[in-house]
Amino acid sequence: MNAEAALVDFGDGFILRRATADDHGDLARICLKTGNAGADATGIEDDPDLLGLIYAIPYQLFEPDLAFLVEGPRGAAGYLFGVLDTEAFNVKLARDWFPALQRRYSDPVPDGSRWTGSDWARRLIHNPVLSLPASLSAYRSHGHIDLLEPARGRGIGKWAIAFLLERLRHSGSTGLHLQVDPRNGNAQRFYRALGFEPLQGSDLSPDIVFMVKALC
Repeated sequence: MNAEAALVDFGDGFILRRATADDHGDLARICLKTGNAGADATGIEDDPDLLGLIYAIPYQLFEPDLAFLVEGPRGAAGYLFGVLDTEAFNVKLARDWFPALQRRYSDPVPDGSRWTGSDWARRLIHNPVLSLPASLSAYRSHGHIDLLEPARGRGIGKWAIAFLLERLRHSGSTGLHLQVDPRNGNAQRFYRALGFEPLQGSDLSPDIVFMVKALC
């Protein structure tokens, strides 16, 4: 561990540092290990790389100033991502990220009842949702955090989110949204305790809980 790289020292050998391109393998692994509503998705995904390619690695590539790794005594133990302007970020994904993935992965049949393994993720690669619903116009920034078991129960999540909120405020953000799996009750309770509230809107997907917080 490089102590000089620490942006936040959580204690007990856990720090927050900037994520780099050298961390892509760890970012993908953490994403997979937390990809089943916070639990390990290894047993239900047939491609261990896909979750990280969709939900983790692009943050380090396209928003590197707000991409961080939680490092512990035994290595990478979580990540923290932020995006200042979701619409601008999504333009980069549409132009510079998803086309290459679409060439790499075949689009499965539209009928979801016939999907197996990671077909849902392959379908998402070919049909990404990259528009910002009007209901989120006051919360144009978004964030994403996942911690592996060794980093949980230490207050790291709370400190990390506070760190991200301060970075976003300093950059001029007026509001942040987070997307939570409806099955992940622990995450919803965690965000409520930090002042986030669920947002309702007819233009929001019913398959996602949108937790929001004003920053001004």
